[in-house]
Amino acid sequence: MMGFYGHGWPGLIIGWVFAAVVLVGVVLLIVWALRRSGGSPPQSSSAQGPSAKEVAQMRYAKGEINREEYQQIINDLNS
Repeated sequence: MMGFYGHGWPGLIIGWVFAAVVLVGVVLLIVWALRRSGGSPPQSSSAQGPSAKEVAQMRYAKGEINREEYQQIINDLNS
């Protein structure tokens, strides 16, 4: 069996390893290009989740905090 430039089995193995490395490199390059080209939209403030005030409002509405705690949180966030 003649492999990588006529070196027999060692050349054949080197050739397969080289081909695998090139294939993995091409796949990684494609993944990188897709992510860079806008595969996912840029993060906006609304995509990051609710604001601190919204969290306080939800906790107050659920009864997790009382009115005084809610007002203190809002005052702290406004200052």
